[in-house]
Amino acid sequence: MTAVGIDAMEVWTGKLKLDLAETFAPQKGDDPGKYTKGLGLHASSFPDAYEDIVTMGANAAHRLMDRKGLEPEDIGRIDVATESAFDNSKPVSTYIAGCLEQVYDGDFHHANKGERKFACIAGTQSLDDAVNWILAGRNRGRGALVVATDTALYARDDAGEATQGAGAVAMYITEDPDLVELSTEQGYGSADETDFLKPNQQFPSVDGKRSIQVYLARMREALEDFESVSGKSHPDDYEYIPFHTPYPGMVRKAAVLGYRHMIRDTEIEAELADQIGTQPRREDFDSAEAFEQAIRDYMDELKNTEAYREWYADTIEPTLDISSHVGNWYTGSVHIARMSALRHAVENDVDLAGKRMLVASYGSGAQAEIHAETVQPGFEEEVLASNIDEQIDARYDLSWSEYEQVHDRHNHEKSVELEPFTQPDSEFVFDGWGPMNERKYTYVE
Repeated sequence: MTAVGIDAMEVWTGKLKLDLAETFAPQKGDDPGKYTKGLGLHASSFPDAYEDIVTMGANAAHRLMDRKGLEPEDIGRIDVATESAFDNSKPVSTYIAGCLEQVYDGDFHHANKGERKFACIAGTQSLDDAVNWILAGRNRGRGALVVATDTALYARDDAGEATQGAGAVAMYITEDPDLVELSTEQGYGSADETDFLKPNQQFPSVDGKRSIQVYLARMREALEDFESVSGKSHPDDYEYIPFHTPYPGMVRKAAVLGYRHMIRDTEIEAELADQIGTQPRREDFDSAEAFEQAIRDYMDELKNTEAYREWYADTIEPTLDISSHVGNWYTGSVHIARMSALRHAVENDVDLAGKRMLVASYGSGAQAEIHAETVQPGFEEEVLASNIDEQIDARYDLSWSEYEQVHDRHNHEKSVELEPFTQPDSEFVFDGWGPMNERKYTYVE
């Protein structure tokens, strides 16, 4: 079977930064550790006055196309995943294509365009769509451009305010990819849930405690479903496990649950038995409540064992670095977790070619998906081409009053003028409104 996967990735972060320890925590009267240690977040990215989901997505895509020497005729489809769309009819992909046509001689008139919505998992669903399109032989030798772009804002003083973020990930999907090959085996966990939703509103309604429970339940179901087609998973099978990362603290909960599942009936569980006993089995308990409490107690002990802490440090921690400095990007979240893992491998001379990652995506409402990715030889060149570190370092550091202005600027219910804090340079910018209330964009040299 032909190898299909991600040939290249580019990341574009919002150009503004809110420091959670230095700016957010003092304003809220909180200990900075609530955010840096509890949530695992140090800063959030925000879009400047001339940025939005279209500019960030188009700029990531433009950088990718230029770097790979692509022209519009090389692209057979453009799929955009977002939960920050501003039009209920016209997809963001058409805006992005229109931007790109300003800087290329050709056009995308023969490329299929669409927009995916299923909360944060839509980026992975768009990736799956592109892979399936190629595997079905319908691509005519062309690749697919997948863009995950979001501005994740919460209402002021909402519990989720500290987890905000803005940015885009562009991915080019082809045969014989240079970065990672996707497995054809996938696992799903899905149910009708109301843990997080936006019923005709920009800012989400969130049941925080319920959201964590749903996230973990759907991830467990997806892993079980994945194993039904791929075989039993073992912690040693995967070099890294990038999770959907609304904030790193959420991943800590998912990681220990996944580890417990993978070590069941293995030599690792047997070796840990002298320290913490074996995992509780349902048949040994009279009630579901007693069994669930025993599981919680076991996991509390498991996460403090040396075996788990070493596995977490090697397999999970490297996926969280970028997210901890930019916040939640919704549909892009799991994809910057992948980039963070690959970057860690390059920086630490990890021989990753031919090794596998287990990618765990999630979207509220709710669905999880798990698939494997095999890292390709020469992946280092693709990773080193990314300038995400430079982008993160170059962000303008907002004061609290400036943050409030930026939040108002990007609140769809308000009309707020704001002078930019940064200067656009060779990029697409938001350029006002057209006669049908459409958003207009220009490329600035």
